[in-house]
Amino acid sequence: MGPIASITHTITCSDSEPTEFILPDFFSISYASDQWACSEANLPESKALKYSTLLHLTYFASSSRASRLWLKLDKFEVNDALEIHDCCISAFHDPVNFQTENHIAKLFFSRFKETAGPGCTEHFIQRMELWYTFAAKEMDSRTKGYVYDIESYIKLRHDLSGCKPCFAFIEFTCQIDLPDEVISHLVVMALGEATNDFDAWSNDISSYDMEQSNHSTCNLVYILMDKQGLNLQGTIDYCSQLCNICVQHFEKTHAILPLWGEEVDKDVAIYIQGLQDWIAGLVQKDGHIVKWNRIFKLSPK
Repeated sequence: MGPIASITHTITCSDSEPTEFILPDFFSISYASDQWACSEANLPESKALKYSTLLHLTYFASSSRASRLWLKLDKFEVNDALEIHDCCISAFHDPVNFQTENHIAKLFFSRFKETAGPGCTEHFIQRMELWYTFAAKEMDSRTKGYVYDIESYIKLRHDLSGCKPCFAFIEFTCQIDLPDEVISHLVVMALGEATNDFDAWSNDISSYDMEQSNHSTCNLVYILMDKQGLNLQGTIDYCSQLCNICVQHFEKTHAILPLWGEEVDKDVAIYIQGLQDWIAGLVQKDGHIVKWNRIFKLSPK
């Protein structure tokens, strides 16, 4: 990973209603990842410019069918979410014989299991079960108008971002099947959490305008302002600093990655590279956006 941009932020209270905020300058990080692509991957500068974004999209492309299984839940009620949980998880366990009208789940996972290893398959199912559980909880809280405190929201967000199930697509796309002792190792889990948290906090920044225009309170930016009395710009800067901390934590944790033997270590290196590509792709995407205009005007509520 490239060097982390230093961020100075001022946290102050304000009674006035904000109309805009300045997006974090992730471009300085994305530029460093482009430079890394030039030096390490021997890519010309013109191709390196899109290197990280393309890598990130590669994993997303392999999981595009899976994404439909959870994106549709945005408009459903709690009972719907629980029904979808039961339907999809049953289809995942037995996509051939389980009878359901949800043909997407059956079609997707029957094709998934054609090439996915047993470990990869189980990792995806376990993470999807967690996601459905937390999605139903979040829907219930949203319906009741409940506003999380910071600690409970962070705990919820760990499994609500939808990233963790997609990490199984690193294994799927690269045709590797990591042993449980590797996936459950504290260092590997910490690397996944750092990637997941970077995705969650950067997404809360980029989605804040949509959330606030829809009067949604399930967003770290809103919660920090509500619970700690921070102004909008100070909160955006604080969330940006959290993203930087995630990357720093990833780098430090990566340095203490243990060894399991030559063959397994090769697959572990591929998986960890996939996590790095995930972060780099997000940074690249946000970086090219803020390169042109970092001032973001809020939509009316």
